[in-house]
Amino acid sequence: MYDWLVDVYFVSPHLFKALITGLLVTTVCSAIGCFIVLKRTSFLADALAHSMLAGVVVGYLFMKLVFGKEAHAPAMLIGSIISGIITVAMIGFVSRFSRVKEDAVIGIMYTGIFAFGGVLVSLFSQYVHIDLLHFIVGQLLGVSDQDLWMMAIVTVVVLSFIVLMFRSLQLVTFDRVMAASLGMNVILLDYMLTTCTAMVVVTGVQVVGVIQVVGLLIAPGATAYLLCDRLKNMLWVSVVFGWTGFLVGYILSENYNVAPGAMIVVVLTAQFLLVFLVAPRYGLLADVQRRFRAIPQQVVEDILGVILRAQQERCGIDDLVTHTQYKADAIRKAVNSMVKKEWLCFEQGIVSFTQEGRKQARRLLRAHRLWETYLQHLGVAEEELHQRAHVLEHLHDEDAVDYLDDKLGHPLTDPHGSEIPEDFEHLVSGEIMTLAILREGHTGEVVRVGKLIVDPVSVGDRVTVGVREDDSRTWVIAVTKSDGKSAEHRFNHEEADEISIRLD
Repeated sequence: MYDWLVDVYFVSPHLFKALITGLLVTTVCSAIGCFIVLKRTSFLADALAHSMLAGVVVGYLFMKLVFGKEAHAPAMLIGSIISGIITVAMIGFVSRFSRVKEDAVIGIMYTGIFAFGGVLVSLFSQYVHIDLLHFIVGQLLGVSDQDLWMMAIVTVVVLSFIVLMFRSLQLVTFDRVMAASLGMNVILLDYMLTTCTAMVVVTGVQVVGVIQVVGLLIAPGATAYLLCDRLKNMLWVSVVFGWTGFLVGYILSENYNVAPGAMIVVVLTAQFLLVFLVAPRYGLLADVQRRFRAIPQQVVEDILGVILRAQQERCGIDDLVTHTQYKADAIRKAVNSMVKKEWLCFEQGIVSFTQEGRKQARRLLRAHRLWETYLQHLGVAEEELHQRAHVLEHLHDEDAVDYLDDKLGHPLTDPHGSEIPEDFEHLVSGEIMTLAILREGHTGEVVRVGKLIVDPVSVGDRVTVGVREDDSRTWVIAVTKSDGKSAEHRFNHEEADEISIRLD
């Protein structure tokens, strides 16, 4: 590679200049592309690249018609920047004040502005001499000294911005709420990052074309994203992939006499697909392997349910196979997995719970019996309750289960008369809970009383929950005042929800 670069420098200086310019474009695109990928604004970068055409044409026409100058580079550059700003502003405005989603707005705006540029080229073809093919695929081999210096300046400015603002950019990229809470001007940082992206796109498109700029902005960053979990590492890896893609594509284009921009993007895409296939953690093969080794959650939960219902909460592998109808290998695999998680003990062929395993099983049982109770209220036939609840219990949404519990009035038993386990996830010493969730024997101190409760209970009182009455629809509590006097009071569900208690 080194000898090849030396040969290029001495034998063909214009090729060397094109190579250096291309590497500058690659470096800055790969670096800022990481933020584009992480912020999921790749489509916006594509829009900026395409919308430039209108700005280039307007700048060209302005200098041609007003000053009689042909292909005035600074004017076209300024026109491109203005076009990019207008595109971003219109996307933001329409997205904010219409019901149309941002991705649709981006598609509408950038195609419209790009098409407007094409219309201008056709209407003023006698004045505008722009090769649309070069605009799309670039003319890397025809870069001028002005292009090289412009690209160098933009590269230094953008990379300096990334280095100096790295911590802020990192926080804004991953947690905008946290950044705002720390006093960072999130909107300003977004605009600065968008401005840097626009600068890179505007200068890069003039050198390497739309296709290569978009490819360099997205492909190296996306490839690095499959390999890295840290932004700093992702930046370096992205630049490395950008360089290798550019150099390999450049060499192949020379050997096969094809457009460098197109070949470079092909190589970048090939790199991404290869990494997507073999990445050790986030690649396709790794995902297939994980899925093959994974144990379906329903198998795990069915095993927990069988053990919970077994005599003394102990049973053998054969019993699990009989009651779950899964194959013995799947049962053993799931049991071994839960033994590693310390949910189960497996000794001498007998499976039993650990404390954590019993907790998980009771959580599942609570969901099952609440779903049965809810389905009964909906009028589902009794013979269908168990099977339907068996399906619904595997929906891992604790909020939904808590919602059912509240809407049903915190029932104590299911339609078959079996006890519904209490909400042990929330009933922890020191936690503040509403009286409605508590069961017989719970004690605590009142910390809040709602407007529905006029007299019997006040903040600071000690309470002991008794046995519910009236088919579990009335809460009975013994209230002890600060002066030591005690009294028994009864509340309905709505009133019980108005009293908050810190559990002992």
